[in-house]
Amino acid sequence: MYDIEIDLVADWVSIVREVFRGSGIVLEDGLTDEDIAEIYFLQSMPEEEALPLAHETLKRLKEMEQIIESNMDTVIVPDIRMRTGYEGNSFHFSWVFDQGEHIIETHSEYRIPLNQKPE
Repeated sequence: MYDIEIDLVADWVSIVREVFRGSGIVLEDGLTDEDIAEIYFLQSMPEEEALPLAHETLKRLKEMEQIIESNMDTVIVPDIRMRTGYEGNSFHFSWVFDQGEHIIETHSEYRIPLNQKPE
């Protein structure tokens, strides 16, 4: 019924690669998403905190994909249509960081803010 494009992990990894590139660090080709997540979090915290956070981040992104896909008919599409007026059946969801984490549907410019868990 809908044409849905979504890969939040790839979006997150792409942003992390850009952050590293902007810092003058080029990550080698062939690293897994898990490798990149671990390297990213190891930059700012000890290994015993970084590794679980890396794995949790990737798991959370995959879970968000599943939530979006599972709720397209009942919640997401009706809300997109109501809030934006977008009537198409093609949806491209992307993870972005812009004053916090968000998922953006690029055709309609629909934005889903992601609240950070309190520490």
